[in-house]
Amino acid sequence: MQNQRVFLVALVLVLCVPCIAFAAKFVGSAACGECHEAEHSRFMQYSKKAKSWESIVVMAPKLTKAEQQECYECHTTGYKQGGFVSYEETPELSDVGCETCHGPGAAHAEDGDPDLIKRKPDPKDCTVCHSAARVNDFGFKPLVNSGAH
Repeated sequence: MQNQRVFLVALVLVLCVPCIAFAAKFVGSAACGECHEAEHSRFMQYSKKAKSWESIVVMAPKLTKAEQQECYECHTTGYKQGGFVSYEETPELSDVGCETCHGPGAAHAEDGDPDLIKRKPDPKDCTVCHSAARVNDFGFKPLVNSGAH
């Protein structure tokens, strides 16, 4: 009987943990703009990140499918994290959006609780895309004091 309980608990964990891991869902920048109009408008108007998918479209004819997918990590929102899958499936996540820096926003958008979103991103998080190698390869300006998005 004890072995059956242990087995059932283990089975529940195996089946539920993947669901919990992807419980943090991405909603796209337009959803953020519903409450944060000024910030969203400023981001969409002035940030190159808000139009990052265009870089992939321009480069696509020169790249293999695998090379294009390498671009997704830095040019989309939530790739390999339960976010962007493809332009056809998740077009709302096809640019670098609010959630790239602030984290998945579904829980915050639903509840409004500011503790459910990363309010002030850590500049260290920027180095995922703005790494020293990419700064050199693509001529990026190094991120010295990255308070702006």
